Amino acid sequence: MAKQSLREKIEGKELKIFCFGFILLLFGAGLVTDLAGAIAGTDLDGGAPVGIFSGIWKILISRDALITDYFELAGYGAAFINAAAVLLMAFILICREKVPFTGLTLAAFFINAGYALWGKNPLNTVPILLGTILYARLHKAKLSRYIYTALFGTSLAPLVTELVYILPFDRWINFVIAVLVGGFVGFVLPPLSMHTASMHMGYNLFNVGFATGVLAFVIVCVLKSMGIESEPVLIWREGRPLWIVAGLLIFFLFTIGFGLYVNKGNLKGILKIWYHPGRAVADFVLMDGAGTTLVNMGLIGILCVVYVWITGGDFSGPVVGAILTAFGFSAFGAHLKNYIPVLLGVSLSALLPAYDLQMPGIQLAAIFAVGIAPIAGQFGIVSGLIAGLLHAVIVMCTSNLYGGLNLYNNGFSAGWVAIVMIPVVESFMTRFKVRRRK
Repeated sequence: MAKQSLREKIEGKELKIFCFGFILLLFGAGLVTDLAGAIAGTDLDGGAPVGIFSGIWKILISRDALITDYFELAGYGAAFINAAAVLLMAFILICREKVPFTGLTLAAFFINAGYALWGKNPLNTVPILLGTILYARLHKAKLSRYIYTALFGTSLAPLVTELVYILPFDRWINFVIAVLVGGFVGFVLPPLSMHTASMHMGYNLFNVGFATGVLAFVIVCVLKSMGIESEPVLIWREGRPLWIVAGLLIFFLFTIGFGLYVNKGNLKGILKIWYHPGRAVADFVLMDGAGTTLVNMGLIGILCVVYVWITGGDFSGPVVGAILTAFGFSAFGAHLKNYIPVLLGVSLSALLPAYDLQMPGIQLAAIFAVGIAPIAGQFGIVSGLIAGLLHAVIVMCTSNLYGGLNLYNNGFSAGWVAIVMIPVVESFMTRFKVRRRK
């Protein structure tokens, strides 16, 4: 019997290995940065070092409303370890339910990686996951049917933490109520997200983000009626550490290299991806294979890093998290051809008197504009530019609607961009086609 090659041994398991390897990478990054800080007597930006355990404890007990940068709050080591722990929970859940590693799986996996750097932790995500598990049990369905809603639905994790602090009862009573509300969120999201998908017709890749935004708005209104309010915060680490930039670029280059290895060096598939509009459901793994998808993901990751560097942005926890999110969704709808127009559209917001490209909200809007990439893919560059500009304008207003308690604020804004734009653009496209026929 011929000895199997490495490529043959990992065939069909490439993405599972890739995701588990990323978890190990985060654990390693957390330990190394913490050790380096302990040896130097400062963190890697020159500030006071924060140990991993004290940093993680700080993450678990602190408010997580937008924007809470775990790099600044708890240090690099704790932030990376927290992200690894959140991802390990997701990985175990995915494997336990025998969910295949498709493009949607990668999107769910890496969006959790990104937001575990600024808002999600093992404590505030569990109640939402349990709520979705309960929903599946009561409907006598397998959890695998709702696994993606559960993983995406943890965008309301800050709500769980916030209720512990803003409710007027004893702290332990607040904690119990927070857990119950988190469970309620996870329970109602499956039917709600199915309804919101029809509203934007698949042109917002962050569908659950739109659903959680609607739900968060309702919950915040209920709280306000009882005289309870949550205020957004801004904890943000400024700076552009070269080691983070280099680390991201090396990881994305490795992703491209791994994709080429899986694909046996064939690059034709990436050209095929660029012809997809990206409108959901556009699972590149199922349509074009794991290798081609990984190459596409690496290219999008590099584009995001270069954009942030050129525009003078900060490589803070939220920005790095946004880049990882865009990286994940380039397996599920986004590619260079449909993403660049909306990215440039957000950049046009610098021409408006109220905004500049270094504002935290605009930095994040640019990367998260990946969610409306299908608009450019379907209707062209001009529509993409308009969508990107409109996204930047809307996203700067929506966070106040729910006190910063929906982490996927850009997903909520992207939904409104699609709802407003698509009917108008389609009507003009239809009239243009009718005239052309005549």
